[in-house]
Amino acid sequence: MNEALKELLDLLDLEQIELDIFRGRSPEERIQRVFGGQVAAQALVAAGRTVPKDRNVHSLHAYFIRPGDPSIPIVYNVERLRDGRSFTTRRIVAVQHGKAIFTMSASFHIPEEGVAHQASVMPVVPDPETLPTFQDRMYELVGDHPDLRDWLSRPRPVDARYASPLTWEAYQNPELRSAETNVWFRYHAELPDDPLLHVVLAAYASDFTLVDTILLAHGMAWGASNVMGASLDHAMWFHRPFRADDWLLYAHESPWSGGARGLARGEMFTASGDLVVSVVQEAMIRLTK
Repeated sequence: MNEALKELLDLLDLEQIELDIFRGRSPEERIQRVFGGQVAAQALVAAGRTVPKDRNVHSLHAYFIRPGDPSIPIVYNVERLRDGRSFTTRRIVAVQHGKAIFTMSASFHIPEEGVAHQASVMPVVPDPETLPTFQDRMYELVGDHPDLRDWLSRPRPVDARYASPLTWEAYQNPELRSAETNVWFRYHAELPDDPLLHVVLAAYASDFTLVDTILLAHGMAWGASNVMGASLDHAMWFHRPFRADDWLLYAHESPWSGGARGLARGEMFTASGDLVVSVVQEAMIRLTK
């Protein structure tokens, strides 16, 4: 297990400071705001610690209200909205400087049998082991860029391998523009058999690449284009158990953008083609001068 994954797992081990009140921290990095996937993952951990072990999270709906300050802790207040015979509902508010920066509603469900179908088909893409890592792809494009060299060389908890163009590639070659992206990802080490942990880690990774699909459609890239973006809301549905330390194909599409906003949808498939997670996110996309 690399140091980046150890640090992430440590960040997700929240401190309980009172009944239904938890405290989380951010990594010690020179960033202006907290990564949205981190807040969503920590909020889900806080909710999960107030729910019986026999209930698994099946959906979450979240809003990013204010930028998070990485220099101070985040306090997560959990409200127990409902404890039914089959479903449990929690509301989580993340607070900094006395103000809410993030809210989430999460629903948990006991395992039940029922009708089953899957209409979505996993895209046909190369196997992840045959693809270069994200870092290797970026090194070929901008490896000599002084502002990006250190960022690319740092260890990461997630191994991501693109089966489609990167935003920087489409920025350099307009023919590569597309409103669809396919990314394989997995975490770098064998993880404990805790279902909530694997769901939380999928929530963390889900925020990395969705907005990029909106940029890819327009040939824009972070750091290269006059664009500023931020997640506005985020929804996820967890359909069946999966492991975040096995390869998952994250297939994205952006059906629309306009009015300084963009919409992106994603589906996560196991390597055998089972649909395990669905994701929808809206983001602010502004052009700067």
